[in-house]
Amino acid sequence: MANYVFYDFETSSSNIYWGQIIQIGAILTNDNLDELDRFDARCRLNPGIIPEASALIVNKTSPVMLKQSNLSHYEMVRQFVETLKRWGKATYIGFNSIEFDENFLRSTLFQTLEYPYITSTNGSNRGDVLGLARAANFYYPDTLKNPINEKGNAVYKLDQMAPLNGIEHGDAHNAIGDVVATLGIAKIIANKAPNVWKASHLTLDKNIALEIIKNEKLFCTNEYFYGKSRPYVQTFVCEHPKFSWPLCYDLRHDPLQYFDLSFDDLTAAMKKQPKFIRTVRHNKHPILMNPSYYEKFDEYKMIGLKKLEARAKLVKENKEFAERVSTIKAIEVQEKDQFKSQEDIYPEESIYEKFTSAEDNNIMSKFHSVPWSEKLSILSKFKDKRLQYFGKKLLYIERPEILSKSDYDLIHKDVAKKLLSTNNEKWNTIPRTYSEIDTLRAKYEREEQPEKLKILDDINAYVEDLEKVYSSA
Repeated sequence: MANYVFYDFETSSSNIYWGQIIQIGAILTNDNLDELDRFDARCRLNPGIIPEASALIVNKTSPVMLKQSNLSHYEMVRQFVETLKRWGKATYIGFNSIEFDENFLRSTLFQTLEYPYITSTNGSNRGDVLGLARAANFYYPDTLKNPINEKGNAVYKLDQMAPLNGIEHGDAHNAIGDVVATLGIAKIIANKAPNVWKASHLTLDKNIALEIIKNEKLFCTNEYFYGKSRPYVQTFVCEHPKFSWPLCYDLRHDPLQYFDLSFDDLTAAMKKQPKFIRTVRHNKHPILMNPSYYEKFDEYKMIGLKKLEARAKLVKENKEFAERVSTIKAIEVQEKDQFKSQEDIYPEESIYEKFTSAEDNNIMSKFHSVPWSEKLSILSKFKDKRLQYFGKKLLYIERPEILSKSDYDLIHKDVAKKLLSTNNEKWNTIPRTYSEIDTLRAKYEREEQPEKLKILDDINAYVEDLEKVYSSA
């Protein structure tokens, strides 16, 4: 089996398009989860980046600390990419990484002229310990110890789970510390819930996951919402007409009650709760378990395996039902598309609008390999205007003297306009940050937390300096 890369980011913001990674931690392991190598780096804030005060408080990071880093953001990303290339193909795993860190990484690579999909191409694939931890506890209770919240639900927060499970990982919300904790959780799952650990490897690759879902007569899954994991025994119906997600039938429902419905009645039924057609997002590392686990779930156990298999057979053989479900989903997509926002999409937000070409991907490598003095000439070779834009922004940050005065002024004024805006923008602004600081200061004064008030003072001073720089643009 391939090696694993456990990784985590600390960021200036929760916004994947407009925030910045400020710290990267990663540990390379073999398939026995023995550490082979690690990467740990922190960088400076880019000019024009306004950190969310609450994010830095969580990270226990002040702008002063970030200013003192000897690496720029671009340099840190380049070092990380070169490290990953040296480590070779691997399974990339984080804690809630598929929903957050993965998307932040893709956006960051896109904006720094790197190929965005390094974790899921060229033999690499991806998983997520958060979903794995929930599944492990679901199928094998008490695999992991969790704090319990006021509603009586298990809490899956890494900084709280790690100490309860005897994992020493240093500072929580420090990138490398959180990687150590994630690796520790994975080891416990592999040892105490080996069937779940093994099953999780079957769905790391989305294409293999899709084939399993389509070909199995029936299978068990769990979904997590409203603070609890819930079981489903399902069978494949069809692929989503737009996203190719498997649409599956929940076998607790007798399918005969839906087969003969009119098109309109079936459409109405599919909108009601509980849903009998469920989406399994095969590209987000679902945990698929053997149907024998149905006995753990009272509602399905009452139905019995024989009847569940008979229902699955009926669904799989009814091609007309599958076609009608697909058509209903296609109409839903068309209706949603009619109400899509007509706002302009900024280049920073456009990663999923269009893939970069193979020709431009080759030019990216050239851009990174030449001296700064030659990078500007490389930018003109990109066919994709977004990449030219990102390249000039990198020069603005790293080597502004290389840009022409007109290009520099254009970018500088655009950054100033964004930062000083008093509107409710997608990105963080100076006025919004002042408001956030005031709110947090009142909170921490009430709670008597002087160390957090000190970080707030540092953030406020940083924002004031930025305001002076960009107010004159």
